[in-house]
Amino acid sequence: MKVLACNSNRPLAEAICAYLNLPLTKASVRRFADMEVFVEILENVRGEDVFIVQSTSYPANDHLMELLVSIDALRRGSARRITAVIPYYGYGRQDRKSGPRTPISAKLVANLITEAGADRVVTLDLHAGQIQGFFDIPTDNLFSAPVFVKDIKERFDGKDLVMVSPDVGGVLRARAIAKRTEGDLAIVDKRRERAGVSEVMNIIGEVKGRTCILVDDILDSGGTLCNAAEALMDHGAESVSVYCVHGVFSGGAVARVTSSPIKSVVITDSIMATEAVRLAQNVRQISIAPLLAEAIKRISEERSVSSLFD
Repeated sequence: MKVLACNSNRPLAEAICAYLNLPLTKASVRRFADMEVFVEILENVRGEDVFIVQSTSYPANDHLMELLVSIDALRRGSARRITAVIPYYGYGRQDRKSGPRTPISAKLVANLITEAGADRVVTLDLHAGQIQGFFDIPTDNLFSAPVFVKDIKERFDGKDLVMVSPDVGGVLRARAIAKRTEGDLAIVDKRRERAGVSEVMNIIGEVKGRTCILVDDILDSGGTLCNAAEALMDHGAESVSVYCVHGVFSGGAVARVTSSPIKSVVITDSIMATEAVRLAQNVRQISIAPLLAEAIKRISEERSVSSLFD
């Protein structure tokens, strides 16, 4: 087994290798003068089971091309099996036609990864579960819930907890964590007037005087979560914290979150944190490297991955 890292999240790949007690495979992922991506594998991979760790986060197109070119390089180097480990699956929010003459880009990206030569895909908390069906190769969608549940139990022991979904689409995710933490469930009912702008309308569930934890998969602009936090505080919540899998933090998201009523934001290292995120006082990052490493180990040994979440 070999683990290869591209440029999107090298610290995560190094943490995975440390858990597996493996050296990171030597490779050069660089640009030509005209910014074309060039990948050179500096070790023999013939007959090897190779895992490429690469989130397709900002800049999404560059990181996606690095992944595709790396897969091609490994295929032409006669690797036995190539598994793309994509902690954050970019384009995952374009999973359906949102209007006339619009693309389903999540399916297009799945086709590109498959055609490049990947034999398997491992990803984390897809925005929509049906994206697994976009691939014609085996796909493992891992869940960060066990990591979040452990952290919540350590930090909120004895509190009257309510897990809150910021929209109807995230109810399953919030309910799964509520069940494991023995907390209640609430839902923020919102109406989105236009893309990127959300308006909170109502809170479904009892939150007055209780510790609320908003659970979501992606923190992008932060508008939805900040609006939800304000609505929860207006309804009498004692405090509001956020657990979010992928910290995209685009635009002025860090400033928006820092100045909001949110007490703390916990994200995973599926996306490498920027300097602004690292310096933010109420943002904390926890590692999903052990979870990904254990999944990689089980796949290599042909053992069950789903039993990780039993």
